[in-house]
Amino acid sequence: MLTSGRAPCPSGRDQVSGAYLRRFLQRRSGPVGGGSYPGRVTFPVVGMVGGGQLARMTHEAGIPLGIRFKLLSDTPQDSAAQVVSDVVIGDYRDLDVLRAFAQGCDVVTFDHEHVPAEHLRALEADGVAIRPGVAALLHAQDKGVMRERLSEAGVPCPRHRIVADPEDVARFAAEAGEGDGFPVVLKTVRGGYDGKGVWVVRGVEEAAEPFRAGVPVLAEEMVDFARELAANVVRSPHGQAVAYPVVESIQVDGVCDTVIAPAPGLSEELSGTAQEMALKIAAELGVVGHLAVELFETRDGRLLVNELAMRPHNSGHWTQDGAVTSQFANHVRAVLDLPLGDPRPRAPWTVMTNVLGGDYPDMYGAYLHCMARDPALKIHMYGKDVKPGRKVGHVNTYGDDLADVRERGRHAADYLRGTITE
Repeated sequence: MLTSGRAPCPSGRDQVSGAYLRRFLQRRSGPVGGGSYPGRVTFPVVGMVGGGQLARMTHEAGIPLGIRFKLLSDTPQDSAAQVVSDVVIGDYRDLDVLRAFAQGCDVVTFDHEHVPAEHLRALEADGVAIRPGVAALLHAQDKGVMRERLSEAGVPCPRHRIVADPEDVARFAAEAGEGDGFPVVLKTVRGGYDGKGVWVVRGVEEAAEPFRAGVPVLAEEMVDFARELAANVVRSPHGQAVAYPVVESIQVDGVCDTVIAPAPGLSEELSGTAQEMALKIAAELGVVGHLAVELFETRDGRLLVNELAMRPHNSGHWTQDGAVTSQFANHVRAVLDLPLGDPRPRAPWTVMTNVLGGDYPDMYGAYLHCMARDPALKIHMYGKDVKPGRKVGHVNTYGDDLADVRERGRHAADYLRGTITE
């Protein structure tokens, strides 16, 4: 299995380390002379736009590295704002707020893709290091742009095109499938996540709603897939890249429920193909940081790209406890152009199970029970108010027996939610 996109270095490890150090010191302090490490060099500041759980867990990963963290959050109650010491409360859609926030940051990165592209271009013009960078991030912000660019690069995708109205949807369906071609999938090109902004329409009479959002609508064929996979990779500015094992992602009602690492029964050949595809996309688009490539594995053995995310991703949460270096730690390393960490798994199987809010708002007693029942369980809570169906945490389980690992994760998630009480 391919676990790293790094090219071997014939010059030796010491020279690689020295090159990193010289490049870092030149960025921070000007030319380096005499081989000394100047005392004025301080640990860098990472600015993260967005205060959700991804920012919270990225901050946690930076603590052992001595990285200073600055957060732009909507409210003081946001998940990451509860734990980060340097928090700016403001609207990421306001360019003046973004400019003020970026002052004192060595690099700015994101826990979501919603910052307006024109604002990011303005920050880049100001000399702010934006990573993954607006040219790359556009492909995670706009599904139409993403589909066009991946198709140009020869990356396999579902049949698709931008449609103008319900009648155009019917024409696309007839072109893409047999008979009338329905059902088809309609997506707003911007703003959708966790099943939002996505519709499965079974006839022209169901196709009107997506157009009410006032943004372009992308039509895609309804893929007959066996399961959903995800290939997670991390790439640094100078092109070093690592690839994590390909995982199976199980969705319930459009929301990720369970991730199994590695994907059970996936051939070494197809796993390598998925990793190489993700590394190619990262290089083609110039991604810096973590890239999640969500994939369909079709029933006839092909891989098709479904979505891209250029930030830490739910399909990579298993790496917190199941990999030598987590997606969060490697994202921090990448945006700072530090050497990337080992992505290999620590156990034969790791399962991440999302914890969704249920009818019991106080989970404290529930997770005490889960900890006592399974001391090896790893619980990650996000500090969110509990609302039915809302992601409020996840649990990681690992071990040698996949059935046992899955059962332990399922029991804990269901007990925390209140679905089961014993």
